[in-house]
Amino acid sequence: MMQQNPPENLPEPLPVLWQDDCLAVVDKPAGLMVHDSALARGERDFAADRLREQLGRPVFLIHRLDRATSGCLLLAFDRETASRLGKQWMAGEVDKHYLAVCRGWPAQSHFRVDHALDGGPGKPQKKPAITDFETLARSEMPWPSQGFATSRYALLRASPVTGRFRQIRRHLKHLSHHLIGDTSHGDGRHNRAFRMQGIHRMLLHAERLGFQHPHTGERMQIKIAPTGEFARALALLGMGID
Repeated sequence: MMQQNPPENLPEPLPVLWQDDCLAVVDKPAGLMVHDSALARGERDFAADRLREQLGRPVFLIHRLDRATSGCLLLAFDRETASRLGKQWMAGEVDKHYLAVCRGWPAQSHFRVDHALDGGPGKPQKKPAITDFETLARSEMPWPSQGFATSRYALLRASPVTGRFRQIRRHLKHLSHHLIGDTSHGDGRHNRAFRMQGIHRMLLHAERLGFQHPHTGERMQIKIAPTGEFARALALLGMGID
């Protein structure tokens, strides 16, 4: 009798936060690229491909999240739904809220960053970029940093008004409140401090999406709390989320 090869190790299904006949919101894990692009560099594992296989339907992505960002990802199952959702997104009618852990304590509890950004590699033209921030919690840790005996961190809720390339990450760099775990725009000293505590991911999570259902008109509010290393980082810092 011929021995059958064992089945390939299939990836874990992506958690589905909401689904009906025309759209879905899923929780994308950190470390997974949304789709193939010039930034993929030989990558073969993409959320879009996984979701087509997992859900057994065509998938139209309404937006994208950076590879290192986790959380709410909105998609449609047909072109008409995708078009309607895309128009909401472009018109600024979709509420987007992210959780971010940064170095330092911002001076204000609520503040706006209005700082133009280019479009990323090969797109040098700068365009308006606006992000609203809310400081949710502050923490001071007993490890030294830059001549100080302790290190300070803050948990922020970021609400981008525009949608530029790596906007939240780059706006935090502009403020010198670098995002923890960001290897492109962050502060390597603080990133290393968190890696020594077992936190290796970028601490940016798409917590909430609010949009109008394109067919029923219902106002949708989809929310997912961070898990895994992000949750462990919040516990380490003694931070809670309202």
